[in-house]
Amino acid sequence: MSPPNNRLDTVIRADLCVVGLGASGLSAILEARRLGLTVVGVDANVIAGGAAGANGGILRAGLSKFHHEAVSAFGREPAAALYRLSAAEIDRVAEETPEAVTRTGSLRVAADDAEWADVAAQMRSLRDDGIEAEERETTFGRGIYIPHDASVHPVARVHALARACSTEGALLFEQTPALHISGSEVHSPGGRISCGAVIVAVDGGLEQAVPALGGIVRTTRLQMLATAPATDVSIPCPVSASFGFDYFRQLPDGRVALGGGRNRSFDTEWGAPAEPSTVVQSYLDGVLRSRIRTQAPVTHRWAAQVSYTSTGLPVMREVEPRVWAIGAYCGTGNLVGSLCGRSVARLIAGTDDGLRALVDPAPRAC
Repeated sequence: MSPPNNRLDTVIRADLCVVGLGASGLSAILEARRLGLTVVGVDANVIAGGAAGANGGILRAGLSKFHHEAVSAFGREPAAALYRLSAAEIDRVAEETPEAVTRTGSLRVAADDAEWADVAAQMRSLRDDGIEAEERETTFGRGIYIPHDASVHPVARVHALARACSTEGALLFEQTPALHISGSEVHSPGGRISCGAVIVAVDGGLEQAVPALGGIVRTTRLQMLATAPATDVSIPCPVSASFGFDYFRQLPDGRVALGGGRNRSFDTEWGAPAEPSTVVQSYLDGVLRSRIRTQAPVTHRWAAQVSYTSTGLPVMREVEPRVWAIGAYCGTGNLVGSLCGRSVARLIAGTDDGLRALVDPAPRAC
């Protein structure tokens, strides 16, 4: 494909304008094109420039809440339906971008008996719904292994989606912020898109992009680090620890990618810029040396903004006539984001696939 256009500097007419060129926005664009809509996509930064390209690369079925928590919060049938949709999304992502996905399964491990009680409750709930989960003793603690999960190279995944969108005839513009959004127009500094509908597919900063979501969505910062190739540790698959707040995996070249620590400093992370902080990075250093037990030197540190709701369910809402907002994936955008993107594209094209009925249309304030 030819590379995306650098900036929009003219007036374009399309059936749909998508604001945000991460995995969710590009999934919406690709689905809309395949449904016959003309589409223009814009991003204030570059493709994969935000959390879509700077996340832990874990494809874990389910929502941000572990399955037993989701069953308690949403009911067994809705929780199981959402779990199965996200599990099927792993298969679809692997089929769509096989070069970016490794079928590894995932682990959730416990540091002590109290955490193990919660892990065991998750395992029982998964098994109650016919979802495979195996108890495991690991070097990182006692845990459960879920064989269906996977890992993904997030940048490779998003770039592959962008190539597919361009091949299907969508126009993509980087460095094109949306200064004004309505159901019929999106204005940028150098141009304008006249359109029949808009999808705002922004996760971090969603409440700034769509002020109507203020008090419903809240942006926070997630932080990570990566090491040089580590020869003193072997991590067979993505691992979740510390009640899900910490997560790590080993890349094919041996590097360890570790994220988490947000629960160690909630107040400083809400609304914080996408820059690493001393408090959280120091905590991650401790996890790297004492929990993962590698001495490989840290080579990279980074942060990204994502948004949350108090319910743990994403936003998928028509915020004004013909303007849809999707986001607030609560850290699960790799799967839930693409599900929401395709679903909203179908709604705009006149087809309801049922996801909207499973997603809370009006989450409580954070």
